[in-house]
Amino acid sequence: METLNSSPTRPAPLHPGLPMLGNTLSFLRDPLAILNTLQKRYDRIVHLRIGGRHQYLVLQPDDARHVIQENHRNYVRSPAFNVLKIFLGNGLLTSDGDFWRRQRRLAQPAFHRQRLAALAQTMVDETADWIDDLRQLNHSQPLNASQALMDVTMRIVCKTLFGSDVIGKLDGLSMALDTLQFQANQRMLSPIRFPMRWPTPAHQRFRRAGELVDSFIYGVINQRRNDHTDQRDDLLAMLQGTEDEDTGERMSDQQLRDECVTIFAAGHETTAVSMAWTLHLLTEHPAVLARLQAEAKTVLGDKRTPPPDAFRALPYAMQVVQESLRLYPPAWIMSRLAIADDPIGPHTIPAGSTALVSPYLLHRDPASWPDPERFDPERFAPNTSGTLPSRHSYAYLPFGGGPRLCIGNQFALMEMQILLAMLVRTFSIFPVPNQRINPHPLITLRPKNPICVYLK
Repeated sequence: METLNSSPTRPAPLHPGLPMLGNTLSFLRDPLAILNTLQKRYDRIVHLRIGGRHQYLVLQPDDARHVIQENHRNYVRSPAFNVLKIFLGNGLLTSDGDFWRRQRRLAQPAFHRQRLAALAQTMVDETADWIDDLRQLNHSQPLNASQALMDVTMRIVCKTLFGSDVIGKLDGLSMALDTLQFQANQRMLSPIRFPMRWPTPAHQRFRRAGELVDSFIYGVINQRRNDHTDQRDDLLAMLQGTEDEDTGERMSDQQLRDECVTIFAAGHETTAVSMAWTLHLLTEHPAVLARLQAEAKTVLGDKRTPPPDAFRALPYAMQVVQESLRLYPPAWIMSRLAIADDPIGPHTIPAGSTALVSPYLLHRDPASWPDPERFDPERFAPNTSGTLPSRHSYAYLPFGGGPRLCIGNQFALMEMQILLAMLVRTFSIFPVPNQRINPHPLITLRPKNPICVYLK
């Protein structure tokens, strides 16, 4: 392979498209299909025209690492993130530069491994309550697993972020967050975007949902600020109490609000969607489910709330989670805006254009993943020497990479492992006949229709 910084000699190949519209319509119609086509047709980089912008999709792990890690200072959040800023504010997901680096430093201690270990008990307790609720259902009827998982992950993120005093308010909060995410998806995909100040029905729904979320979060923040006797041990307390090492400053209420909304939106929705995909895969692979159940029953026993340390002895459960995230990574594509020209092999990503990195494609690259469409948790099994199989570190990016690696990645992995092990220990899972499950790539890689299963 040519070196990343070799002198550019020719333009990146341009994928054919329509006059004026370029590749916009085909990308909007079925982005995963066009991504698969591009992977088969091009070797390293391809030039696309989407939404009136020049975009360059990199196809090799080496080049993904170059954009995301090695030359990350040349790339900032793309204009697509302006839509997310409307409701996420200037949190870790949407901010850039020195402000992002400061926020990352302030938020990092809340997600330290030792801190997450303390939150594991909350995850176990909430999952046990959820399992009790599932036991009471009529199991002759299919379960809407997508919605059930949204409910439990919302409870978990609320408890770990705010503590126990918010659970009674979850119904309205969950609906408001769903409204904000749906409207953001619609706006991101629409070729025509009216100003948010226009009083369209969609904008009014968006505004009402945002006001409800802000009222809830600012209410909790103000309560904590005014109650000096309140000694909490949740994520909000950590975020409020952390000081910048250089300036001694703490997060303002606005910054706390933005980070809380980001944790809410990402922390429950992506985990729930990933778990739903995992259950769907297990219904299609009963041998994997049987092995997973045997491990969970042996290790966790019959105790309603197993000790959090027990989940460390569930390697196969983690392999199932990792393989599910390979096939259905929640962040299916990432975009970065190039500040200056950036040579990649014989081509250049020009300043002002967008670089695209697709974990969905990298996870299906036959060079890294033989028979890539096959669901096989053994891909993540350690070999006889106790190490994982050798593969490029940027061939697997379920949580992104480089400095902007998702700060909650370990939180999500731990939560998925706990939910999965406790669920399969209690229930067998069966498919709903004739159910058509296809991916629907929005901001995250959701199923087009809710995933339903039978529990026994």
